Amino acid sequence: MSAQAPETHEFQAEVKQVLDIVVHSLYTDKDIFIRELVSNASDALEKLRHTQLTEKNIFDDNLDLEINLTSDDAAGTLVIQDFGIGMTRDELVENLGTIAHSGSKAFLTALKENGGMNENLIGQFGVGFYSVFMVADKVEVYTRTWHQDGEAFLWTSDGSGKYTIEPTEGQRRGTKIVITLKEEYKDFAQDSRIKGVLERYSSYIEFPVNLNGEKVNTTQAIWLKGKSEVTEEEYKEFYKFQAKAYDEPLDWMHFTADAPLTINALIYTPSTNPELLGFGKTEAGVALHCRKILIDQDPPELLPEWMRFIKGVVDSADLPLNISRESMQDSSLVKKLGEVISKRYLKHLAEIDRKDSEKYEKIWRTFGVFLKEGVATDFTHREKLSELLRYESSMTEPGKLTSLQGYVDRMKDGQKAIYFLSGSSREVIESGPYLEAFKARGLEVIYCYEPIDDFVMSNLHQFKEKDLTSADQDELDLGESNEAPQGEELPKEQLDALCAWMKETLGEARVKDVTAGQRLVESPALALNADKMMSSHMRRMMKAVAQSRGEDQSGMPASVNLQLNPRHGLIKRLAELKDSDADTAKLVAEQVMDNALISAGLLEDPRTMIARLHQLLEKV
Repeated sequence: MSAQAPETHEFQAEVKQVLDIVVHSLYTDKDIFIRELVSNASDALEKLRHTQLTEKNIFDDNLDLEINLTSDDAAGTLVIQDFGIGMTRDELVENLGTIAHSGSKAFLTALKENGGMNENLIGQFGVGFYSVFMVADKVEVYTRTWHQDGEAFLWTSDGSGKYTIEPTEGQRRGTKIVITLKEEYKDFAQDSRIKGVLERYSSYIEFPVNLNGEKVNTTQAIWLKGKSEVTEEEYKEFYKFQAKAYDEPLDWMHFTADAPLTINALIYTPSTNPELLGFGKTEAGVALHCRKILIDQDPPELLPEWMRFIKGVVDSADLPLNISRESMQDSSLVKKLGEVISKRYLKHLAEIDRKDSEKYEKIWRTFGVFLKEGVATDFTHREKLSELLRYESSMTEPGKLTSLQGYVDRMKDGQKAIYFLSGSSREVIESGPYLEAFKARGLEVIYCYEPIDDFVMSNLHQFKEKDLTSADQDELDLGESNEAPQGEELPKEQLDALCAWMKETLGEARVKDVTAGQRLVESPALALNADKMMSSHMRRMMKAVAQSRGEDQSGMPASVNLQLNPRHGLIKRLAELKDSDADTAKLVAEQVMDNALISAGLLEDPRTMIARLHQLLEKV
């Protein structure tokens, strides 16, 4: 049989075009060829395994179902062998010579109609094998079919337009591909290079993948198993492997879905947040697989940006790939897949909160900032995310947290808003004058300590049809106080005169309006935010950002109304002083204003205030 001369064949014209595109245009990473050939070998083994269920008379049936790679660095060769179903002569011509069954003409037509390579091409053209010619001078394919009466053949080509087929002897069942590498790609014959590619793309192939006698794929695709089949230790070990982590996860979510897509997913919540430690922005860590083959280590459109802290694997056999399998064919399907994962994860967090509030609090304190980012930026999931928010409040003990739902459950009858205050700490918020009116009326106030909280509240806007309102806003109708007023109130005529005089004295550049109000109990004055679109805390943050960029901040003045406490001794004394000692009264009025701005965190330059204090002290 071996004495027969090789048959020489020309690739079809369309195949030549396909081959040229694959070699020169389609693949961005040359190492993809290893993934493609190993994937093909896995498919051949799977077909053989199914054949064994129906056929008893199989050639070489004692062979293990495995894939073996052998490299020779000195010779610059790489051999990839499987003991799978093998090919007949006709199948060799069909699969490697014409690609007729895959529709090469249809592929080229699609290229032409779509203006070249794009993500809308369905990846069912069977051209993955030809990626080997990116790196090969010559490719030899030895194959022997599973039929007992079958023959063995050798297919050879350098990818230039021709191939030969000839009988051969001594072949085991399956296919052996011998690759003679181009000079510039001989590094693909190095163990370390091949192992890196296998670990990246083919770690979860179901059959053993051996490189020079050593098994490479030692980790199982446990996401395809049932929950009852995986131990806690296996879950933890897989997390360390997948996430390249040394810590253990706080939690994991393992689920399967059949609609709208077939999905197998294993999602982990880590135990540490590198962003809190100052290591920069966390990179996405959920890898996308198709039938256990890695498609994208961190697909950018799979999950919302705020979910970048989670780790794990998502596998879907339903996703069509583009012809190189390097990216997804239909981004809308990727988004649909991501939508399922996102909803499931939010539901999972809510279940943790109900069943194990202590665990959820650990997750919140570690990754709450990401959930807040989601509320501020992700309209689709905002409602569910808002139910997961946690804050301290004026009715919780220091360090204890409440949900917005908990706040709503405690609201007074007729209360229409959820009130919040921003500040760097509980002590800063509670030492200011803004809480006085709320405490006097028994109204709860949420405490917001992080800069992102203002964006959260402004973007959320409402929770359970209750407006989220900053407690430093003007024109709040808080109703009557539960506490009896302390001291006599300044007569209305004197009070009105004082307000008018202070507004004129301070000037429009410093204050929009000066009024008397009932919000204060112990403090003489209160600087209220007159801008309904921006809280004082957000304004401070935006000015800090502008300052860090060296931008002009003069166009960002605070919009402030000053509210006076008509029962406070200082205000009463100022009303007298303006008529008896105008110069001193002006200094006092300006100091009252600055004190209010300090409490609001809005005083930007204290130098003028310090000079004024020296003048006042001289008068003592």
